[in-house]
Amino acid sequence: MVNERTPEPAQPRSAAAVCSRCGTTADGLPVTWTCSVENGTRLYFRDTCARDHLRSIESRVDSAWW
Repeated sequence: MVNERTPEPAQPRSAAAVCSRCGTTADGLPVTWTCSVENGTRLYFRDTCARDHLRSIESRVDSAWW
């Protein structure tokens, strides 16, 4: 059985969030952004980037392949 939990906590809402795809920053963590854990690292994607790559995200393809 694969344990997909990551020991690092979710990003606090007060910290700046950076989209791992395009580099866009936002104050806090917008509720429309998506979180992905790849190789034990938590990545955040803004809503537009997530929508553009939704099939890859749902297929659990690492963002390096997008």
